Amino acid sequence: MQQPELIIKSTVDLTPVELLTIMQERTKVFVVEQNCAYQEIDEADFNAHHVYLKLDNHLMAYTRIIQDSDNAYIRFGRVLVPLAYRKKNFGRQIVTATITEIQRLYPGKMIKIGAQNYLRSFY
Repeated sequence: MQQPELIIKSTVDLTPVELLTIMQERTKVFVVEQNCAYQEIDEADFNAHHVYLKLDNHLMAYTRIIQDSDNAYIRFGRVLVPLAYRKKNFGRQIVTATITEIQRLYPGKMIKIGAQNYLRSFY
């Protein structure tokens, strides 16, 4: 299999197609598949960094990085791997890439991970 491309962009740097693809996958995974009853697109998206793996215009894994409101730590969450790409190590790849990017952008800051409780063992 060809290696996916790692893309890291702020919200304002995403193209309309990239943004819509991300929002579509997030809605599909979190709202429809996981039945999470919360506002999927929120204020944090305006200032987020989006980290994702892409191959042939298909989103294979995704996370979002956001700075905490009191600047005490950096959070990442909305970790997703679409159903077709699960069990292929893309989840670990995207989490590793996200932590590396946080350390580059915010050296020395504490990192918090936002995830569903049943996924705690993954992290």
